[in-house]
Amino acid sequence: MASTTKLSVEKALEKLRRDELQKTGTEQRDEKTEALQKEIKRMRAQRQRLDPISRKRS
Repeated sequence: MASTTKLSVEKALEKLRRDELQKTGTEQRDEKTEALQKEIKRMRAQRQRLDPISRKRS
């Protein structure tokens, strides 16, 4: 019978995650940019709700 190599759970998960982490620099920048754009949109909406002066001018 051929011997098989057994991986620990930790090493198996590490191996799977390594494949996921190998994204190109462009993909990583795109994801960060998208997250920042969502945060900016959220903050602008929050500022509109909290700033009574800007509501009076509009």
